[in-house]
Amino acid sequence: MDVSGKVRSPGIARLAFGSRVVDAIETAGGVRRGVDLGSLNLARVLVDGEQVLVGVPPVPGIAASAAAAPGTVGPVAPDQPVPLVSLNTADEAALDTLPGVGPVTAQAILQWRAEHGSFTAVEELLDVSGIGEATLAEMAPFVTL
Repeated sequence: MDVSGKVRSPGIARLAFGSRVVDAIETAGGVRRGVDLGSLNLARVLVDGEQVLVGVPPVPGIAASAAAAPGTVGPVAPDQPVPLVSLNTADEAALDTLPGVGPVTAQAILQWRAEHGSFTAVEELLDVSGIGEATLAEMAPFVTL
């Protein structure tokens, strides 16, 4: 985990599987005085390799992670942002670009969306047939709502 921004000790943090954003911030020594955490979901479960930006506005529509981009091989250079796929607006082709997702899973996501409406949390993907914890961990850095 890369914890950056307005924390006391920014850098790489090793956290247990299932850790949350709040755990990453605590591992980085907490936030600096006056930092507003209102834009962060402190309860969100983290995915290995992602970056948590604290007190710094993220670039809209760009993943903070420098993990492999959907449809690419190898790591993405840190100066090459990875576009996010919206769970609430993406079509089958866009969903199919996500790691761990093929045509069948993409269709299952679209079916869930048709039956339940918009996703309100990335973790709701666990309710989609064919998506488990491992697949969610692969996809999460590359999706948005």
